[in-house]
Amino acid sequence: MTLDDLPTPCLVLDRGILQRNLDTMARALARHKVPLRPHLKTAKSIDVARMAITGQTGAITVSTLAEAEYFVGYRIHDILYAAGITPQKLERVVNLNRHGANVIVITDDRDMAAIIAAQNMPPRCLIEVDTGENRGGISAEGPELMDLAGRLGPALAGVMTHAGHSYSGRSVAEMAAIAETERAGITLAAGRLRAAGYKISIVSMGSSPTALHATHLDGVTEVRAGVYMFGDLFQVQILTHGLDDIAVTVLTSVIGRRPRESSILVDAGGLALSKDRSTAATPNDYGFGLALNLQGQFRYGHAIVDRAYQEHGVIMCDPAHPIDLPIGGKLRIAPNHTCMTVAAHDRYHVVDGSDDVIAIWPRVNGW
Repeated sequence: MTLDDLPTPCLVLDRGILQRNLDTMARALARHKVPLRPHLKTAKSIDVARMAITGQTGAITVSTLAEAEYFVGYRIHDILYAAGITPQKLERVVNLNRHGANVIVITDDRDMAAIIAAQNMPPRCLIEVDTGENRGGISAEGPELMDLAGRLGPALAGVMTHAGHSYSGRSVAEMAAIAETERAGITLAAGRLRAAGYKISIVSMGSSPTALHATHLDGVTEVRAGVYMFGDLFQVQILTHGLDDIAVTVLTSVIGRRPRESSILVDAGGLALSKDRSTAATPNDYGFGLALNLQGQFRYGHAIVDRAYQEHGVIMCDPAHPIDLPIGGKLRIAPNHTCMTVAAHDRYHVVDGSDDVIAIWPRVNGW
């Protein structure tokens, strides 16, 4: 079976590129002698997970309990659920742990900390620390840290942070500076807790840019990163990887041709590609995705998906590189933001440097 045989739109995953990206991250963290707890929130696939944990500790990160339950079903037990826990979700975590899993939760809320500690089998918990993203977490320096620690008691296992604001960086120097702010903040929190007598075994930080560009990771026990596996056009712009390192693309078919407008219509729209427009804030705006040929090669110049409707995408062709395909002809689209792009799909069609489909890997969705 080849890509030309597949119904569209669908996901294509190049296994060779994926492996190259995994190796790049492994080498980056090996310099610091810090293990990786890969984030599977984007991949959501046991086949990808097995590749990502090779040579690591076997621990992973997830963003939904559906992912946690799925991976526990494949005997991956050391899981960090990296979204603030709620009382209702806590019951699902306790049930997983009661049956042999080791799901770790996070919180930055004093009431939730007390609820966690009151469980008959409280899960290990990390206090979420804000080191600049201004999303979730408490200050590493404020009194809330000790309050939360006191409420968690023996359930406290450590601290975690996420430098999502690294996505605003545009140079290696900026990424390294953000990584150091992230590292300094989370180790400060860990140091304060240890000085107060708490046993802190986990000091967790990470995003793909800071993991790759950190100058040093002294005091950090693990790094979490996820988008580096697949890459996307935005990550190219912020120097996480090169244009040839995008492992996931969307296969689509031509459903309309507008030669007078130098455009074509394809069957990959907002649901298949997402409507994320993060590259609009970077030097190269790729719209909703960049058109590639069936082999995944950059042969169409700056042909971008200019408009995305629910099931329709409008590609504005590059006059210097016309797309001469018939109705039903296929091409691939490199995603603007791969995490959002893969979300509506239920499987990967795996290739390895050609258009031959060598495997189909299911993925889990939902919450």
